[in-house]
Amino acid sequence: MTGPSGSVLVLTNPQDVTTDLVLRILAGRRVPVARLDPGTDLHRGAALTATYRTGDQRGTLRTPSRELDLTEVRSVWTRRPSPFDGPPELDGEESRFAASQSLWGVGGILASLPGAHYVNHPWNNRAAEHKPAQLAAAQRGGLPVPSTLITNDPEEAREFASGQAGGVVYKPLWNTPYKVDGRARQVWVREVLPHEITAAVAVCPHLFQAKVEKAYDVRLTAVGNRMFAVRIDSPDLDWRRRQSMMECTPIAVPDRVGRSVSAYLAAFRLVFGAFDFAVTAAGDWYFLECNPNGQWAWQPDSVTDSIARAVADRLQQGPEA
Repeated sequence: MTGPSGSVLVLTNPQDVTTDLVLRILAGRRVPVARLDPGTDLHRGAALTATYRTGDQRGTLRTPSRELDLTEVRSVWTRRPSPFDGPPELDGEESRFAASQSLWGVGGILASLPGAHYVNHPWNNRAAEHKPAQLAAAQRGGLPVPSTLITNDPEEAREFASGQAGGVVYKPLWNTPYKVDGRARQVWVREVLPHEITAAVAVCPHLFQAKVEKAYDVRLTAVGNRMFAVRIDSPDLDWRRRQSMMECTPIAVPDRVGRSVSAYLAAFRLVFGAFDFAVTAAGDWYFLECNPNGQWAWQPDSVTDSIARAVADRLQQGPEA
């Protein structure tokens, strides 16, 4: 495959092994790649400069091993960069100030490279991470969604739960880091009975959703108009809880679902999306959520390899993709 010249800029942390799958493919194609973790590398010898003048924009990224002209970047892959932190030698207000300036300065520069193709653009990622917006976009695109209530009113929540014949589940609106006695805990999707809904709901919005009587789950990974889906059979309501217990099998994507997924991506201006569906015995695919930057290397090798090549294709093609 041929494509435009220029480097691919990959923004991710050093522990992101999924990135390596794509970088090996690009290396085999002799596509130049620069890897940067902007939240930490600028405290470890990297330097970023941008200039803006009437009719002209320029920028340079210097690392201990190379210098990159930012006007010649063909693609930017926003994978899993570390949060912007202040330099380790600072603390308190000074550290918070430096971290904020890095977010708005470095983040703004790297999100505004002229002519670069983004997979995905970080601002589009952020807009697409809000679950209420996801549900609204899925509905507009023609995807069935389970009846859902988002509220901080305990009475509304109990009334909703009582009205769902098949039961309801609770899921967090955001995967917020959570610790109990200093140990990290995960908040899983779980079934909730009406009497279990207490006044604590008033503390913040909660998402309650009608439980889908599913035959199996589906993870659909979309890279542009290329879609890769696996059927997930798991003993758990939330298959992420014990991934060692689940079975994944490649599955075809119905045309109607594929069209709706394409419409969803267009609504958020996304190139990549990891969609979760609950599929009923009748074959109805109920949209649950879409992670615009979801993990995908845990799937069967054939599917993982296909996704890696699809991502590499987009990055290599750059603005022509």
